[in-house]
Amino acid sequence: MKNIRINIIKKENIDTILPLLQELNTTTPLEHLKKRLAEMITQNYECVGMYDGNKLIAISGLWTMTRHYIGRVIEPDHVIVTAAYRGKQLGNKLFEWIYDYAKQKGCEASELNAYSGNRKSHKFYNNEGYEIYGFHFIKVLREDGEFY
Repeated sequence: MKNIRINIIKKENIDTILPLLQELNTTTPLEHLKKRLAEMITQNYECVGMYDGNKLIAISGLWTMTRHYIGRVIEPDHVIVTAAYRGKQLGNKLFEWIYDYAKQKGCEASELNAYSGNRKSHKFYNNEGYEIYGFHFIKVLREDGEFY
């Protein structure tokens, strides 16, 4: 794969990640994803993209923050490699880029959340050296009580 490149996606191009984002968030309506992304880019959010030529084949959102228990961290979020490119070690290459980028930003650690049913991602993250530190709890406060 000679034409693979990795870079931060410009905020004005953030909607290009929506097709990949929908692969992971199958129950979230597109209009909600668009609205949330528009709000996220006004916050401490970036998104890195992996391209094969001009084709976007993988993404990871990136949040940087300081945690009292570990210091400055980067949090990869909604990591997705499109199905046709899985099993080619591209996830490892993406995470190498993320770790280098995090170090440039002064991060001391990386932490992330993974959907409990996404067992393939658990194996990948374990192989990357991540350890389970806790549980991520969610309580929906919307009146409909639905998670989307």
